[in-house]
Amino acid sequence: MTIKDLARETGYSLGTVSRVLNNHPNVSEKARKTIMEAVDRHGFMLNTSAKNLKQQQSETICCIVKGNSNELFAKMLEYMQALFLNTKYTLITDFIDEDDNEVLRARQICLDKKPKGLLFFGGNQKNFQEGFDKIKLPSVLVTSDAKELSFDNLSSVTTDDCGGACCAVDYLLANGHQKIAVIGGSAASDTSQLRLRGYALAHERRGIEPKDRGPYVEGRYSYKSGYDAMWKLLNEEEKPTAVFAMADVMAIGAMRAINDYGLRVPEDISVVGFDGIQIGEYFCPKLTTIVQSVEILAKRSFEMIVACIEEGAPAGHEKIAFELKRKQSVKTIISPK
Repeated sequence: MTIKDLARETGYSLGTVSRVLNNHPNVSEKARKTIMEAVDRHGFMLNTSAKNLKQQQSETICCIVKGNSNELFAKMLEYMQALFLNTKYTLITDFIDEDDNEVLRARQICLDKKPKGLLFFGGNQKNFQEGFDKIKLPSVLVTSDAKELSFDNLSSVTTDDCGGACCAVDYLLANGHQKIAVIGGSAASDTSQLRLRGYALAHERRGIEPKDRGPYVEGRYSYKSGYDAMWKLLNEEEKPTAVFAMADVMAIGAMRAINDYGLRVPEDISVVGFDGIQIGEYFCPKLTTIVQSVEILAKRSFEMIVACIEEGAPAGHEKIAFELKRKQSVKTIISPK
């Protein structure tokens, strides 16, 4: 089986097949999936040189990061890199778009880099269900729960996304806010689904029907999406008194939009975020948020991947505690309950 055979079988050009095999980003997800499926069927390996033919598994661990501007992941990666400095392993990082397929990218990296293990910062369960069985390396999914996927070589360390969102929204409800709007990621995102479930749970516990809840505006996990989503809400006939943003970057973008619209936080609209990134401490007003323990998430993920590689430890799954940090971005409409 050669690259020409792969091109002939899949119907794609030699250039496209080559880009997929060499892990280049400028390829459609459809082409990448079709070509990788053919690679799996035939057990194809790219023979770029005699050196590569003889290459043994390297002492590297690859970290695949979903999202190019995720400040939570950036801080976690900083902690992770410091931990690996005291080991024999080299941590290499591969950034992909938040909508890209992290499992397909991992399979390509396994062919090209031959790492000892994989770390996934963020992930979509559907992608793992459809392709992770082809990956045999010890792996850890960070900030997403992999327990229900039941892969023997896939561990996970995550915050309780549902519980954290429920806590944040309940805090707004307890302070008298009604029809609380939500700014979040794509409904197809596992993280978004869990945080939206937490939003609904907080309302259910207080007997608030779906028709009496606020709207949900989708976007990407970025400042701009938070700004655009909030601007849309501000131009609705009925403006919310409070917003739950599924990420601090979205919350801060929303706060900027509120200010640009001529309103104030929290006097006119209250905002709660999720993550606990540092900029929230220095924004004005300081952001009330659900804090994820980035240092613990990084440390436990590091310990898990090393134990799986060196000791053959079984897959484990942990949830790290969150904290509601009450700052200045929430106004009390009635006495808290």
